[in-house]
Amino acid sequence: MPKEELDETDIRILRALQADGRLANVDLADRINLSPSPCLRRTRRLEAAGVIAGYRAEIDRGKVGLGLTVFVEIKVERHSRSNADELTAALLAIPEVVSCCMVSGAADFLVELAVTDLAAYERLLSDRLLVLPMIADIRSNFALRVIKAAGALAIPDAPATKQP
Repeated sequence: MPKEELDETDIRILRALQADGRLANVDLADRINLSPSPCLRRTRRLEAAGVIAGYRAEIDRGKVGLGLTVFVEIKVERHSRSNADELTAALLAIPEVVSCCMVSGAADFLVELAVTDLAAYERLLSDRLLVLPMIADIRSNFALRVIKAAGALAIPDAPATKQP
């Protein structure tokens, strides 16, 4: 995917929205020192380009009963496009999957799950993961304490413009 060309104003918009996604356009414009119309145009352009992928509330897992975070390393039996696609589809269909990455190293996929407790994870493991034929190995790591979750991205500064 090509990197979107962002200038310093775009980056200020992104940083402000990461800090507070509920900012009204007029407040966002004021915060980044831009008038509301160009600010709205730029924000909509960033949304249309997919740079801003969406807006959502950040939920405290424990307060909604999701007290256990599990990081699952999955190794597939045979490396093939069809196995990767089938596993990807299966993982996307599991609501407890918070994030998933295809990785290099000892595992092929790294999956983050949020579940109520150990018994819920055992059911998910037995009923949804271990039944998948392409899986060769699964290793589970349980979070003891969350230090930082769903943090803001460290968006790099815009490249300096050359002066004539």
